[in-house]
Amino acid sequence: MVASAGTALAAVALSPDANAPLHRQLYDALRGAVLSGHLAPGARLASTRAMAVELGVSRNTVMAAFDQLLAEGYLEGRIGAGTYVTRTLPDDALRARRMPTVPPTKSLRGRGVSRRGAALMANPVTQSRTGPPRAFRPGMPAFDAFPTEEWARYVSRRWRAPSPDLLGYGDAAGYGPLREAIARHLAVARGVRCDAGQVVIVAGSQQALDLAARVLLDPGDAVWMEDPGYQGARAAFAAAGTQLVPVPVDREGLDVSAGIARKPDAAMAYVSPSHQYPLGVTMSLSRRLGLLEWARTAEAWVLEDDYDSEYRYAGRPLAALQGLDSDGRVIYLGTFSKVMLPSLRLGYLVLPPDLVDAFVAARAVADRHSPSFEQAALADFIEDGQLERHIRRMRMLYAERQAVLIDAVKRELAGMLDLVASPAGMHVVGWLPAGVDDREASARAAEHGVEAPAISQYYAGAPGRAGLVLGYAAVPAKESRAAVRRLAAALGDMR
Repeated sequence: MVASAGTALAAVALSPDANAPLHRQLYDALRGAVLSGHLAPGARLASTRAMAVELGVSRNTVMAAFDQLLAEGYLEGRIGAGTYVTRTLPDDALRARRMPTVPPTKSLRGRGVSRRGAALMANPVTQSRTGPPRAFRPGMPAFDAFPTEEWARYVSRRWRAPSPDLLGYGDAAGYGPLREAIARHLAVARGVRCDAGQVVIVAGSQQALDLAARVLLDPGDAVWMEDPGYQGARAAFAAAGTQLVPVPVDREGLDVSAGIARKPDAAMAYVSPSHQYPLGVTMSLSRRLGLLEWARTAEAWVLEDDYDSEYRYAGRPLAALQGLDSDGRVIYLGTFSKVMLPSLRLGYLVLPPDLVDAFVAARAVADRHSPSFEQAALADFIEDGQLERHIRRMRMLYAERQAVLIDAVKRELAGMLDLVASPAGMHVVGWLPAGVDDREASARAAEHGVEAPAISQYYAGAPGRAGLVLGYAAVPAKESRAAVRRLAAALGDMR
């Protein structure tokens, strides 16, 4: 039944205590009445003055709602005759509909999401948790130790006197001085051989993975994946329609001979050789050379993810695999999410020269370029030596926090969790006794306020051993000890 304009108005209830302003509440109410059919096409509305009196609000409130509805085509004004519900909306839009509480799997035209969309839904990046970090979320740096005042000075200095080149569209490859600073930093810190022209700035490592999948792989191409391995990489390559080939990881890193046995003609191998995620092992030199030899003969690509390798506590960080590559087969990716902050959303790719143009074109399509002011501030931060100083401080801090975690686990979780010190990184793996389900253990830990992902979720197949991944970098000592006690209570409940 279609209501009159007066009846529909009587049902409008405006509240000054609501989150939305009064004019928005009125707009929503009238728009809803039009779309539901409670206000018929051609129905005449009361004047703004009369409606304001009726609702007990100012006339400006009513006029603001009317102006928006007129602009969007729900109402139409007739000179000297008042305001009416438009007659031109299609019948489908005016038919009352109940919106489902769960979005349908098919669109209104009967089509579902694309195969790529379905693959994205089937492979969520589960590590993308929001909010402040808590014990023991992996992959989170120490927010409490970040040099916020120094960083704020670099950002504000750029904004106080902005140069015109930072106010317009930027280079899709990234801000030139930042690319130069990254190339110099990587040469010293990681043994990467490149110049600024090979560096492309991206919005973190996940975009780098997505671009690599788009530019280098066709649907059906095979990709070697570390098993266990990073879920974000698995999601990016699965969404591209590639064939994922799980390759086991042992004490020497990715087992190259197993990869060759399973799929010798793969188009790419994804590896984290300096500090494998999540096991934390380092790829041996013989395996590195074997991987590069396979890539050369198979004409395949090697995607090297160097996400947290600068945090090595015994000796200098190991040189990157890219520095050993003499055939231009290695694509190197890094991110500032671990050495700075995840919210900065800045990372980089170091590409063989012949690939730069293709990646820059794909980067431009994806989101044009990263924010220019943050890039400029980061370039200054690196050039002034602030990044290197911050990394040195965090290296010491994270070594201390790992030691606190291991000591607490030995005291509180003896016999329940076997934790071995790692010479690098921001997390360790705690191994559970035989017969314990690590997914159940992770769920029990969550009930006690502790994040401890199950190692089994990083495997494509059946894991060899049950365990929990514990990130310690973001957890101060006092909080770490308290969280270990809660974890002990959680695992104790499973006995």
